[in-house]
Amino acid sequence: MKDASSPFDPLATQYEEEFDTSLIGGLLRRAVWRRLEPRFGAGDRVLEINCGIGRDAIWLAQRGVRVVATDQSSAMVDVARRNVEEAGAAAHVEVRHASIEDVARGALESREAFDGLLSNFGGLNCVLDLPAIGAGLAQQVRTGGCAVLCVMGPVVPWEWLWFLLHGKPRTAFRRFRRAGVTWRGITVRYPSIRTLGRAFAPGFRMACVTALGALLPPTYAEPWAQRHPKLIRYLAGIERRIEALPLVPWFGDHYVAELERR
Repeated sequence: MKDASSPFDPLATQYEEEFDTSLIGGLLRRAVWRRLEPRFGAGDRVLEINCGIGRDAIWLAQRGVRVVATDQSSAMVDVARRNVEEAGAAAHVEVRHASIEDVARGALESREAFDGLLSNFGGLNCVLDLPAIGAGLAQQVRTGGCAVLCVMGPVVPWEWLWFLLHGKPRTAFRRFRRAGVTWRGITVRYPSIRTLGRAFAPGFRMACVTALGALLPPTYAEPWAQRHPKLIRYLAGIERRIEALPLVPWFGDHYVAELERR
């Protein structure tokens, strides 16, 4: 396991306020939960990577799903464990300190394959070798199991408009950089739906892709969203109705890919 500090450590205590309980963040998270609900049910055993402060694991646990929730940030793990305890979900959720690379290499040493895999809000954007990660994670999931992967995509008109209006053209189109974007000492890349599908193809088949943040603005627009809550909720309602239409997922801040284990 990795003991070095994570660039996400300083964000652990402020994550809930700045994302988890924000208007935009709450709508985005509930949209992901809508995709999880038909995929994972009571008695299933799910592996979660980049679990953050544990909100998705708790939500699944409240529906009878057993979760092994992992994160490379020791600070996030500490907050997640506290949240799990406070939610009374400790019987269903085990929180482990492990990077995505560790998990893909089999560091959890699970005796049985998981029924499903979850990665929410861009954890897979931070890995160096996506095909290797896809192959390793496939070994953790049983045949017929499901992976729900929420990934930041490269084409985001909302981001273009936002940063162009703020006089930041380089930031507006940063997701197109081949080498990725450096953030807090790590490289963030933005794979397309096709690229993600190819990376996971040896072990998984792409079953469904939906948009997340195609009409809703990114979370850094939260101050603006707070001034226009009715508009934001209206856009969220429309987005949920069109989220799976052809091409729409390609223009979201994130897309949610649902894959089935071959």
